[in-house]
Amino acid sequence: MIRLATLNDASRIAEILVFTKRMNYRRIFQDDKVSFGEIQVYPLAKEYIENPDKLKHIWVYDDIFVKGMIHIDDDTIAELYVDSFFENQGIGGKLIQFATEQMNCRRLWVLEKNTDARRFYEKHGFMLTGEKRLEEGTTEYIVEMMR
Repeated sequence: MIRLATLNDASRIAEILVFTKRMNYRRIFQDDKVSFGEIQVYPLAKEYIENPDKLKHIWVYDDIFVKGMIHIDDDTIAELYVDSFFENQGIGGKLIQFATEQMNCRRLWVLEKNTDARRFYEKHGFMLTGEKRLEEGTTEYIVEMMR
């Protein structure tokens, strides 16, 4: 089921974010100092616990335990991550469906070089708009997709 995140989900959300980002972004950014030094589970979980308002826009896919998460900001999908152990089981598709049908999300930004994510979003009706900008603090571009 998809439900709003709670404080009890903080460590699981942090774990999914950290490990999925490492798996998907290390090949793009090639910066182990960030991947393994700056991005850590405990500080991120602690940040959610100390600032519970950050969970107000995060929804989780909970099937006995949290397997994926989506961060929705107005009509924009800000983040969508599925634990790599549970990829290709339809969880990301269910989160996208929830975001578009229940929350009226129509846009997102994705790393230009993250071709797997771009294909996933295209499969779910999102198309490139032609807009792109530098991802803050990096030399990589993010591209806008709309549905």
